[in-house]
Amino acid sequence: MEITVRDLVTVVHGMFFGALLLLTFTGAAASLYAMSASGSGWTPTSSQQRAITIYLIFMALLAWTTVFLGAYAVYPWYRAIPPAGTHNLAAYPQRLLMSNSLTVGWHDIGMEWKEHLAWFAPISLTAVAYLFSRYGTQLRSLRPLRHAVFGLVALAFASACIAGFFGAMLNKNAAVRGGAQIIIMRGESR
Repeated sequence: MEITVRDLVTVVHGMFFGALLLLTFTGAAASLYAMSASGSGWTPTSSQQRAITIYLIFMALLAWTTVFLGAYAVYPWYRAIPPAGTHNLAAYPQRLLMSNSLTVGWHDIGMEWKEHLAWFAPISLTAVAYLFSRYGTQLRSLRPLRHAVFGLVALAFASACIAGFFGAMLNKNAAVRGGAQIIIMRGESR
C-alpha cells in the first residue's frame, strides 16, 4: 500500500485539518450559546472563559492552517499546466476537468467557489475569537454583538462545509496526485 506526497498533503489538508475544523464547531456553538444566551444560568469562571477563548483561537488557527495548506500547497498542484502535447492529463487536475464537458462544471463552479469561499472560515473565526476575548460574558447583555458572533460562527461553518464538499468532489473527479511514493505497508510475496 502506497501513497504519493501530493496525496498525503491533500489528505492532511482535507481529512485531517478540514474535518477537525468541522468537528470543532460543535464545541464552539455549544459553549458560546450556553454562556451568552440571555436567561442562561451558567456564568463561566475566569479560567473557563480563558479556556473558551483558547478554544476559539485554536479554531481560527486551524482554519488558517487548512486554508493556507490548500491555497499554497494543494492549489498550485491543481492548477499545474501540462507541457504542450500532453495527452494524459491525470497529473493535471484542472486541465483534466476542463477537458470534458461532463466535468468542466466541477472546475467552473466547484473550484471557483471553493477557492474563494473557504477564506470566509478563518476570517470569521478570527473575528469570533477576538470578539469573545474582548467581551466574554458581556455578550449576554450586548444582543446585537451576540447575534453578530453567532452569525460569524454560522458563516464560518457554512463556508467550511461548502469548501469541504467541493474539495471532496473535486478530489473524486480529478485527484491531485504525484510526487515521491510513500510506502505505508508492503504486501506479502507469493
